[in-house]
Amino acid sequence: MVAEATVDCYNDSECVTGFYTMLEDHLAVPFQTSVLGVDVTVAKVDLTTDDTIVAVCRRGWSLQRIPILDLPLPTPPPDGAEWVEAYRHWV
Repeated sequence: MVAEATVDCYNDSECVTGFYTMLEDHLAVPFQTSVLGVDVTVAKVDLTTDDTIVAVCRRGWSLQRIPILDLPLPTPPPDGAEWVEAYRHWV
C-alpha cells in the first residue's frame, strides 16, 4: 500500500499528497468516532498547507481538524481505514 501511495513521488511532501489522495478516495466518510470522550462525525479528510493530513470532525455546528494519525478510529473501523494504518507505517 505504501508503494501504491508513493509511486512517482520525489520527496516527502509528494508522498503525503499521495497518501491524502488514497485516503480521500478510499476512506468511507462520514463516520462516527469519539474524541476525548465526545462523539463526533468525521466529515472528510483534508490536507493542510504544512502537509498534515487531518480529519475534519463535526459536532453540531462546531468543526475541529485533528491530525489523522491522532484520530481514534471506531470499532469496527470504517472501510478504507487500512490506508490510515499504511500512512502511520510510512510516517
